[in-house]
Amino acid sequence: MKPVKVGLCGLGTVGSGTFNVMQRNASEITRRAGRPIMIEQVGARRDNPDCDTTAVLVSRDIFEVVNNPEIDIIVELIGGYDTAYELVMQAIANGKHVVTANKALIAVRGNEIFQAAREKGVVVAFEAAVAGGIPIIKSIREGLTANQINWLAGIINGTGNYILTHMRDEGRTFEDVLAEAQTLGYAEADPTFDVEGIDAAHKLTILASIAFGVPLQFDHVYTEGISRISAEDVAQADALGYAIKHLGIARRVANGLELRVHPTLIPKQRLLANVDGVKNAVMAHGDAVGPTLYYGAGAGSEPTASSVVADIVDVVREMGADVASRVPYLAFAEPNRDVEILPMEAIETAYYLRLVAVDRPGVLARVATILSEQGISIEAIIQKDANDADLVPIILLTHRTRESEMNEAIRQLEALADIAGDVMRIRVESLNDQ
Repeated sequence: MKPVKVGLCGLGTVGSGTFNVMQRNASEITRRAGRPIMIEQVGARRDNPDCDTTAVLVSRDIFEVVNNPEIDIIVELIGGYDTAYELVMQAIANGKHVVTANKALIAVRGNEIFQAAREKGVVVAFEAAVAGGIPIIKSIREGLTANQINWLAGIINGTGNYILTHMRDEGRTFEDVLAEAQTLGYAEADPTFDVEGIDAAHKLTILASIAFGVPLQFDHVYTEGISRISAEDVAQADALGYAIKHLGIARRVANGLELRVHPTLIPKQRLLANVDGVKNAVMAHGDAVGPTLYYGAGAGSEPTASSVVADIVDVVREMGADVASRVPYLAFAEPNRDVEILPMEAIETAYYLRLVAVDRPGVLARVATILSEQGISIEAIIQKDANDADLVPIILLTHRTRESEMNEAIRQLEALADIAGDVMRIRVESLNDQ
């Protein structure tokens, strides 16, 4: 049978892994796909010493690959927005199928890309865009087809998880562990996308669209990073029986959908609380199956290549199929455009609060009064010993309340003369079966 020819654009970390996995496991991949798959051409600005490309045509111009009439599938692994978007759209215009690991591209421009692909009758596959080697897209899109997804929550950025893990285990500061992560290559020189939650928001956008059948809506994801988390917060959470994780959370509620990325206290007995280091994990709750957990390497050369190659095989299997019988890009034949993405102020959750008060009578009573006036019920309160400056750290856990009410309570607390500095607020989720 005639081989399927692949054009590989990008020979960096994931590109080199994809090249090597396809070469090493060629016979196994052929058996799974039912026909040979070969890399016909590589587009890369420079050679990668980890890949032996001597037997493959290499071009410095990636658009030469896209415009090669011999190629059936374009694999986009260059990253970024603009050039990658142009590359993918040109490939679709040329009638070529596309495989990409570019979560930012799919989250921000995916609606346009899928529309163009639908009109041309080609497949766009993107398993590697979320959680690296974990087959989470396929699991939710196909494995949980029978279910109404109630909620999903995930540790979907390994850099942030590495930082929080070492802050907990070693009592170190955020800045100290971040510097170590940069030295080890887990964090970029500019770590903003990772530590401020933007990377996780891209991935959550994709997961939520597949889980709930709504258009991709990255601009509606509430995003908060971990740079304000202190070693004290991590220690206090641990003492209260919680772990702090940087979670992406999507939940179906009566009046819409919640889409949010932020630091979160979760009970230490939850499986997600025990996902450490650079690993990723996603928990999805379906009405029929209940809670399910998907765990593994969220990044890395060959773990991510595992998902890329799986997508290539899926594309090969679907190439001869009628367009109407293919798995929809985002799981549903038609997205529901009427579902509201709730603003953060409308979301209800429990809270951890840390504030520093002047050590004098009546301060704690005033704090409790402000919370009570906003309808906020206190679950637990811990008052620490005063420090040398006669300032007393106070730790509060609240029951579930609306974010808008908590915002007003914090505004009033910070306005008190007896409260020093800002109030630290971290949301709390039980992640139980409800």
